[in-house]
Amino acid sequence: MKAVGYKKSLPIEDQDALIDFETAKPEPKGRDIRVAVKAISANPVDYKVRKRAAPPEGETKILGYDAAGVVDAVGPEVTLFKPGDEVFYAGSIQRPGTNSEFHLVDERIVGNKPKSLSFAQAAALPLTSITAWELLFDRLGAVPGKSVDPRTLLITGGAGGVGSILIQLARRLTGLTVLATATRPESQKWCLDLGAHAVIDHGKPMKEQIEKLKLPPVALVASLTFTDQHYKAIAELMAPQGRFGLIDDPPEFTMSTFKGKAISVHWESMFTRSSFQTPDMIAQHHLLNDVADLIDKGVLRTTLDQTFGTINAANLKRAHALLESGKSRGKIVLEGW
Repeated sequence: MKAVGYKKSLPIEDQDALIDFETAKPEPKGRDIRVAVKAISANPVDYKVRKRAAPPEGETKILGYDAAGVVDAVGPEVTLFKPGDEVFYAGSIQRPGTNSEFHLVDERIVGNKPKSLSFAQAAALPLTSITAWELLFDRLGAVPGKSVDPRTLLITGGAGGVGSILIQLARRLTGLTVLATATRPESQKWCLDLGAHAVIDHGKPMKEQIEKLKLPPVALVASLTFTDQHYKAIAELMAPQGRFGLIDDPPEFTMSTFKGKAISVHWESMFTRSSFQTPDMIAQHHLLNDVADLIDKGVLRTTLDQTFGTINAANLKRAHALLESGKSRGKIVLEGW
């Protein structure tokens, strides 16, 4: 089968940062399904792993987590899917990635593809949907249901992949006031179009901008990017006894900043359940099916922003470069071989 991978951790400008190669088609065992990959999307975790995790000498590591495709074969213990089923999922960071024609994945972290979306549109969704859903409901404890919630959720980096789905989930499924941050005018419009009640510029002091809006107290925060640059200012503007959630890897982060207000701090990693085979691992199967249902009902929409052509090293290098620039919005998708 065709695949895209890398042998050494190199700058994305390097000719061999990502390479096209061929490898054996994997065989499913246990609860694994084998998926014929039709479309993938690129995420910041792709380039972060490429930069810091060189494969063993002589091996080629395959990246990629998001995928949409068709079940091609199933392991002997599979009960949730059969060959021919159309699926979408975000894979496991412990296993070879989705940048390959065929891919093995545990059925417990796979959902049925939304019927109303193309493979490309569906591939934009899994990793960010799982991250946003778990962050909002499992970590920050937001309450599903449209009853009025007298609190504001602040989402920093609202125009990115996770922010783009988190805005929708919070606006459509809760009674929270949704406040996003974005710096560029086109990113601010993107956040408003997705449902944010208001948008502020995180390149300027946030507290003054929020005070002018006269919103309910900021009790929940989803810090999606540059947490190290913003967390101290956010702690100052947050309501006492709030919840602060983050998904990035801040080089500097002092928990005691939140102690005076008894603000709890919550990490979200959508790979935790698959990495540790947690007893509730199947929650991601149900979660993705819920997302697909909400998409098909018109409650949520895909966050696909750009399609970069077929799945190959050259196009994936373009995707990595844009993600590394920090100027992407929504999701970048590649489709077909």
